[in-house]
Amino acid sequence: MFRQRKAARVLSPAIALALLAPAAYTPMALAQQDSADLEEIIVTGARGRPRTVTDSPVPVDVFSAEEIEAISYTDTNDIIKTLVPSFNISRQPISDGASFIRPASLRGLPTDKTLVLVNSKRRHRAALVTIGGSGTQGPDMATIPAVALQSIEVLRDGAAAQYGSDAIAGVINFLLKENREGGSVSIDSGQYSEGDGASTTVQGNIGLPLGDNGFLSISGEFYEADQTTRSNQYCEGWFCLNRDDPSWDAFVDAGSASSIRGVGWNGNPATRLHYGRDNQTFLSNTHLANIGDGDVVQPWGQPDAEAARVFFNAGVDLDDNNELYGFGNFSDSTSNGSFFYRYPYNGTIEELREPDGSVYFPLEKHPGGFTPRFFGDVRDVSIVGGIRGEMDNGLSYDFSARTGESEIQYTLSNTINPSMGPESPTSFRPGDLINSETQLQADFTYELDNGALIAFGASWMDESYEVVQGEEDSYRAGPYANIDPHDFCEAGPDGLLTGSGAYADNMASDKGSGVDGLDCTNSNDPVFNVVGVGSNGFPGYSPQFSDVYERNSYGLYGDISGDVTDQLFLQAAVRYEDYDDFDAELVWKLAAQLDVTDNFGVRGSIGTAFRAPTPGQQGTTNVSTRLPQGLPVATGLFPAGGPVAQALGAVPLKPELSDNFTIGFTAQVLDTIDVSVDFFRIDVQDRTRAISTLQVSSTDAAQAGNTAAWQNFVKLRDAGVPGANSIGGVFYFTNGFDTSTQGVDIVATAPFEWGDMGTTTVTAAFNFSENKFDTDRSVVGRYLNNEAQHDFENYDPNWRGVITARHELNQLVLIGRVSYYGESINSNTGGNDPLGLRYQTFDPTWYTDIEGQYRFNDTFRLSLGARNVFDEYPAQGVVGDTCCGRLWESATGMDWQGAYYYGRLTVDF
Repeated sequence: MFRQRKAARVLSPAIALALLAPAAYTPMALAQQDSADLEEIIVTGARGRPRTVTDSPVPVDVFSAEEIEAISYTDTNDIIKTLVPSFNISRQPISDGASFIRPASLRGLPTDKTLVLVNSKRRHRAALVTIGGSGTQGPDMATIPAVALQSIEVLRDGAAAQYGSDAIAGVINFLLKENREGGSVSIDSGQYSEGDGASTTVQGNIGLPLGDNGFLSISGEFYEADQTTRSNQYCEGWFCLNRDDPSWDAFVDAGSASSIRGVGWNGNPATRLHYGRDNQTFLSNTHLANIGDGDVVQPWGQPDAEAARVFFNAGVDLDDNNELYGFGNFSDSTSNGSFFYRYPYNGTIEELREPDGSVYFPLEKHPGGFTPRFFGDVRDVSIVGGIRGEMDNGLSYDFSARTGESEIQYTLSNTINPSMGPESPTSFRPGDLINSETQLQADFTYELDNGALIAFGASWMDESYEVVQGEEDSYRAGPYANIDPHDFCEAGPDGLLTGSGAYADNMASDKGSGVDGLDCTNSNDPVFNVVGVGSNGFPGYSPQFSDVYERNSYGLYGDISGDVTDQLFLQAAVRYEDYDDFDAELVWKLAAQLDVTDNFGVRGSIGTAFRAPTPGQQGTTNVSTRLPQGLPVATGLFPAGGPVAQALGAVPLKPELSDNFTIGFTAQVLDTIDVSVDFFRIDVQDRTRAISTLQVSSTDAAQAGNTAAWQNFVKLRDAGVPGANSIGGVFYFTNGFDTSTQGVDIVATAPFEWGDMGTTTVTAAFNFSENKFDTDRSVVGRYLNNEAQHDFENYDPNWRGVITARHELNQLVLIGRVSYYGESINSNTGGNDPLGLRYQTFDPTWYTDIEGQYRFNDTFRLSLGARNVFDEYPAQGVVGDTCCGRLWESATGMDWQGAYYYGRLTVDF
């Protein structure tokens, strides 16, 4: 159901557009309600006659406010993940903006292929375009407070013919509360069993009357959470801070071979490590304050976070058949996290020759090295308004307008712009990202005498994505971005002091062997060191890459649905959509549902869909630290349609096209058990994905060998990329290959009556999804390396499941839930590479949540519970990116924070 208010009187045009959704938007739990309530809700589906959930032609999950409140999470993303096994989201602590706006997936496809609606209207996208992977840019569902929701509806089927671009994997529709009186306030507080990550959430809702025939429902949320740390001390073969770690000996051996000697740190913060290079001690301090948090220099876990959010929903009846409506939100959240630890002599912390010939070392600013801190202030605002109703001739209409904007303001601290040397500040404003959307829409429905429903309409949408230039120091190319910036050894390390610098002239007689050891014959002299450009960790957006990317589009659609016989229901839809930056697309869909018996039905759908790349995906740029070969390097992402990426071989992005197929059945067993099984396949043509990182090197060795890495550096340099000589890798998004995603969804609900002992309702939902390449591997290999190919098909578990039992006995409610993650396989070099290939298989994992609720009276309710009560963790990573103190794969959807205990007090009024 898209709308419950005035159900029997005003049809919801948006649900009519869904075609496949109308009868589906009924929770299986409603089968236990009396038929009068059931029929009232189904009337809003505009199907011509009441239908139960077993009549639905496509799979849909519907979750009530009560079910939403029973989840221990307050983040809407995590709530959906807990309820819908085909929906997955991960915690990525070091992933630039993805640490603040988390990307998700539905039915094995990234969230930008799922359309998100609020009150059946398209939700604007977040400003973040995730780097790597599919470059997801979808709505930020965390901006929707759970307390504002009356229900959540998840359509697990392609629906682009009904809604337009994005609805390849499915649709998630958030229905807001419509109360005109009463409300609630809740306080939720908890902490992890490790003693960190304390969080508090205060939520409230109040309903107010608007005149005699209207309502105003206002919901608000304040959320605050401390960070968690699930890390070991940083210790790798290239740099180690823990002499008790097995990697210590390898580090010392490597250091000795390169004349870097280590005495090391014994793990006690009071005794800092001392290192010597060329017999000179360069690191000596007695605390970790400038390096990281707590007792590790590289924290891994969930970040600090704070958010304040407000949502409103309003409606006023103009008369018996017409209504004004409006809703909107404001959200402001701030979060911060850490980047990779920068250790001395890592290419960022390097000795540099100052204009007077003396040596500057960044440890003067950051003793012991540093871990950049990254802050994101996310602001999200939207407003939707319209008028809907029914004309005298029976034609229902809905005219609406919406506008929404998402903005991320970035701040970076505890870092430097290495190229500025001693003049560098330690905090920066690298710029902002802004995504804006405005849409006008007209929807109509008309029911024919035979009960068939015709729906048609049009929409126009304007989109823009702005990359806002950062402060100059955040992208500035300082003097130390070049070799010998002060011309001490102008011709390079050739043994001759031909530079114009006075210091070099004075030392010409002894070839620079004087003050501070300047030696132009030594290629390792600090005068030849070149360091990175921009605020280290996240260089700012320079004028070259700051721009506004805009487009507009319009769409026309039509559909028809109805009962052909008492047993057979058919639906058909077609949509034409035209983007000013792409060719027009025409997509279609057919669906059917057949009642074989009163308790068994067969359903299915077939259709096409498409997703136009967003302006953000076409325009985003980023330079950050990644691990393309297991080692941290500065890696640049550049727009596929821009000169830099095209110099590397990129071509502009184009829309993804897809073919969707679903077939399944619904059944009622023993009169009380509802079961649905649905098989699906989604073939995506021209799949958007980031290529595997191309290596970049400006070293003499690379040049001498004429390697691809050297050629990539030349292309970056010639394209005018600032600090190209400090970038170690580069990549871009491309439409390089075709893929297929197939699987099955299984849902079953069963009530058990225990007489005086109460009632137990058990719901089990399982999803199996797998991704495969439909393009020849030789073609895929042009864009993805072996590791990326292997992990695309094997990294995520194929099986996910959730089993929930809810027992009600008078004022007491007991809830138990187990979540299942199936086997998955990770690789560190991928594919079938016979040299050094390593795989890690992760065994299935179960997580158990429990909660007890007790209602003292009509006003007060107390809940106590535990998430992951048995303190389960997935296996620690031994391949891939589990370096630098990281113990668990960050990108996994499995929880690696441990048990969480909480309490919640709710006051209803």
